[in-house]
Amino acid sequence: MPVRLPLATAKAARAWLRTTLRAHRGSFATVVGLFSLAAVTGLAGPQILGHLVDSVAAGHADIELPAVLFVVLLVVQAVLKRIARVHAGILGEQVLAETRERFVGQALQLPLSTVEAAGTGDLLSRATTDADRIDHAVRNAVPQIAVAGMTVLLTVVAMVVTSPLLALGLLVTVPLLYFSSRWYWARVPSTIERMLDAWADVQTGLHETADGARTAEALGLIGRRVTLGRRTLGGAVDRERELRRLTVKWVPWVQLSQVLPIAVLLLLGAWAYARGLVGLGTVTTMVVYLQALAGPLEELLWWTEDVQVSGTALRRVLGVRGAERAGRAGRSRGREIVVRGVRYGYSAQREVLHGIDLRIPPGERLVIVGPSGAGKSTLGRLLAGVAAPGSGSVTIGGAEVSSLAEDVLRGEVLLLTQEHHVFAGSLRENLTLPAGEWQDADLVRALSVAGLTGWFSALPDGLDTRLGAGSLAVPAAVAQQLALARVVLADPHTVVLDEATSLLDTSSARQLERSLNGVLEGRTVIAIAHRLHTAAAADRVAVVEDGRITELGPHARLLSAGGAYARLVQAAAVGV
Repeated sequence: MPVRLPLATAKAARAWLRTTLRAHRGSFATVVGLFSLAAVTGLAGPQILGHLVDSVAAGHADIELPAVLFVVLLVVQAVLKRIARVHAGILGEQVLAETRERFVGQALQLPLSTVEAAGTGDLLSRATTDADRIDHAVRNAVPQIAVAGMTVLLTVVAMVVTSPLLALGLLVTVPLLYFSSRWYWARVPSTIERMLDAWADVQTGLHETADGARTAEALGLIGRRVTLGRRTLGGAVDRERELRRLTVKWVPWVQLSQVLPIAVLLLLGAWAYARGLVGLGTVTTMVVYLQALAGPLEELLWWTEDVQVSGTALRRVLGVRGAERAGRAGRSRGREIVVRGVRYGYSAQREVLHGIDLRIPPGERLVIVGPSGAGKSTLGRLLAGVAAPGSGSVTIGGAEVSSLAEDVLRGEVLLLTQEHHVFAGSLRENLTLPAGEWQDADLVRALSVAGLTGWFSALPDGLDTRLGAGSLAVPAAVAQQLALARVVLADPHTVVLDEATSLLDTSSARQLERSLNGVLEGRTVIAIAHRLHTAAAADRVAVVEDGRITELGPHARLLSAGGAYARLVQAAAVGV
């Protein structure tokens, strides 16, 4: 059943931020320092402007030097901001690279059942969009908030020092910002979570549609996929609008908090000037300070929203680590596989397996056959630990498969399906995906066992030949044989083959199966087959019908019994 990968706690997000800032404290200090220098430089401008006003009011003509100094300060401030943005960009790229590298490492540790249940779209959105939001926050939001906060503080201090009386006009801002922002920030986090989940659904739908485009076209489901895509996209847009509706209600109060203090300060300034309490230059300086305060204050509030979005994105990225840590643990104490009372369904309304009981001793070769849709592949996934049963148990050496650590499980049993993938990279890189240290001779031997000697000898650069997109195209049958070569290298004690030779012609499939016999000697082999010739050489054959094992025994005995297996063999012979 579809699930969502978890979100990390806010505490975990804060811990990540502290660790990241500590690791890059030099770069972060440089960015904040440069922005702070730019802010301090900007504070001198209103003072010079106030001095100019007082000089003009007093009839002094010497204004050239202050005017030039005012322009120079503006240029210096612009240069400092430019340098600060460059350093912030470098810092953001470093954090983005580290975040994505950690994410990929953690995602690769996830149990396959978790990945399949959550869908690749959720992982993709966390690796791309959410990671980009974190980069945006580190590169822009965090330094800007630090600088904006410092600028607001320094500006307020400068206003109080310049004229404590006129600075009282700032008090009108406090209740407006406090109550409106408190209302807004109390509602935003949950809205952002729903929004990011909705965009993850969009990516999931796009990925599934692109991945299954040929199937959808063959079954005439293109229109249905388009409709589903529009509905999912509409849901994401609705979540965006929900966030914007909150913002629209909040913005007028923010703008009022910027305008109202100016009006109050002008009234207060006029009253104080008429009584000789302040000069005209002081009033001008205070008004300019207040106008200058509006920018960083607005930035502080708006960047805080970006931080909230990025904070939720960070919790989504860190949540993958939580899912990985919540995975399997433990170790088996033998090789016997025992299935007891297993039931499994992809949804509550659709149970696929109904009370499966099966015992597979070490070294046995078991072939599972049955009509399409009977539950053969589902049973294979449970035996390989890719999925956990809804009820009952699947154990290897007495240990529940679903409790085994992922690295331990993959060293015990491997599932090879008819699905395969060739990664963009060299042939050597494609073969060395299983954990281990391999010599070139080991890789060549694995290719030979998989029946790829002729194909390999024709490669221009041997093991260094580049495969995949933009390089050497690999036929589907060869890609499947490469997957078999990886199994040879991984060397598990149990192999589950789910129609793993289905893309090969009958002659090639039989040749490959003969080659594998030597390598798989002494290992448990569970083959889910649609070509019944493989069953004749098996120790036992299990017939699965309607989610139940209806027959179990050696090929010859089942054939002589004249039951379901005999009918399958007869039907296959007629179809040849």
